[in-house]
Amino acid sequence: MVVFADAEQNKRLDFLRKREEEELAQMLSQKYGVEYIDLSLVAVSADALRIIPEVMAREAEMAVFGQVGKRISVAVRSPENPKVKMEIQRLTEAGYSPVLFMASGESLKRAYDRYAELSYATETKAGVFNLSNEELEKLLTEVTSLADVGNLIQEAVKSTKHTYRITRILEVILAGAMATGASDIHFEPEETQVRLRYRLDGVLIDVLALDNETYRLLLSRLKLLSGLKLNIIADAQDGRFSIKIKGEEIEIRSSVLPGNYSETMVMRILNPSAISVPLEELGIEPKLLARIEREVAKPNGMILTTGPTGSGKTTTLYAFLRKVNSPQTKIITIEDPVEYHLNGIVQTQVDKKNYSFAAGLRSALRQDPDIIMVGEIRDGEVAEVAINAALTGHLVFSTLHTNDAAGSFPRLIDLGISEKVLSSAVSVAMAQRLLRKLCVKCKQVRQATPDEQKIIDTYLNGILDKSLIPQNHSTISVANEQGCEVCHNRGYKGRIGVFEAIFMDGPVEEILRSKPSEREVAMAARAQAIPTMQEDGILKVLRGVTSLEELGRVVDLNTGI
Repeated sequence: MVVFADAEQNKRLDFLRKREEEELAQMLSQKYGVEYIDLSLVAVSADALRIIPEVMAREAEMAVFGQVGKRISVAVRSPENPKVKMEIQRLTEAGYSPVLFMASGESLKRAYDRYAELSYATETKAGVFNLSNEELEKLLTEVTSLADVGNLIQEAVKSTKHTYRITRILEVILAGAMATGASDIHFEPEETQVRLRYRLDGVLIDVLALDNETYRLLLSRLKLLSGLKLNIIADAQDGRFSIKIKGEEIEIRSSVLPGNYSETMVMRILNPSAISVPLEELGIEPKLLARIEREVAKPNGMILTTGPTGSGKTTTLYAFLRKVNSPQTKIITIEDPVEYHLNGIVQTQVDKKNYSFAAGLRSALRQDPDIIMVGEIRDGEVAEVAINAALTGHLVFSTLHTNDAAGSFPRLIDLGISEKVLSSAVSVAMAQRLLRKLCVKCKQVRQATPDEQKIIDTYLNGILDKSLIPQNHSTISVANEQGCEVCHNRGYKGRIGVFEAIFMDGPVEEILRSKPSEREVAMAARAQAIPTMQEDGILKVLRGVTSLEELGRVVDLNTGI
């Protein structure tokens, strides 16, 4: 009975002390002419709370609890505190309009308790996801494999703090993708779970399975961040947001599609470092590179790159643009969409209603450019304007969707371009694919099997320039199945291109007059002694850059047998 009485008495004393503290705060508010606030009776905004770091907030005995645009509500223990005055000045200089409220110390503690729920990641209505340097560096040290990403997500899933849980999961997913070099993040709902996968070096890899409820909350957060409509679930939607890491913004493109069980979402990571590959490091064989550089240096003509989606065409075009970019040249691009930003270049984005490729190209020509990059030649109208631009003193870079370099010419003829004009306009047509590179640390070397040797010899016999062939034809490198920490246990790290090209010369010009097939164009260009993509790939296999298995995954190795 005595213990119970003591507990009741302590509870009563605590209540009286808190009430006295609140009454004192109300009295002081009248003295200083500042409105009184009890933070236990209002909702403290998480986004507002983040405006002042926790350490500074506690030292100055203040907290931001509300925000409408740049107008912020700030609770303070004492308006005359020098640290409060300094922080208010800093906020004002940062463009905020602070409104002060008088609060008790006990009241401020309720705001400080909310800091514990905040992750290191922050979100804004502008669609920017700020990841602090300290947290990123911490996560990068913790993430050495995809299993680590899965474990960290599982820890966050089990967290009891609801607000923190979803933000932390998103934080780990994004940081894990950055740490492993993923180009895409895929959420694929199934009946009982949702698969999370990363695309690493062009191949999808399972990370873990999320429960449906967690994914539902995560999807809502990502939709909000990407500027998508939360109430639309039966239509496709596209959006974007940015990650800020060490002052650099990395754009994330979000795509949502309706599915059988839930909406499926893919986030594409547009990392500027992934696109900033110099022309010399794309994987183009040195002799071919020297010829391409001569064409790129010319004042006019058309240079085409071809290949399927994800074959690295944009990276190659941007490498060309960086090569020719100088203060003396005017460069305009028409892209769909503008994925990466280049300094010193005018980049424009097509709009389905008002600014098509054809309209954009015509408008760009009125601005007296020296060099034009057209993201893709999709129809006869764009092809005609681009060809005419190449004929009238402009250097034009563009892409086509064909399987190989030889297919570019019949494709343009099908689009209505005169075969007589092609020979004057097109300088070179290239084709490319992307291969995963073997991990330098853990790759293994062995003798080729008889079947492998047969494939190798078949393509080596087709290479006219024998100086390109390495001396040892029977030793090849293969991926280590266990991998290592460098390649995240995959055996492959990074990617490199395989290329082929056809330059405009007499035999090619002659054959174009007869509206040739792809095979006829390839035969006419054979004398140029440029290896095909298959032959270029075999040379990279013999040099230990990639494996024969990887080459066979990307290009058809049966065509030469």
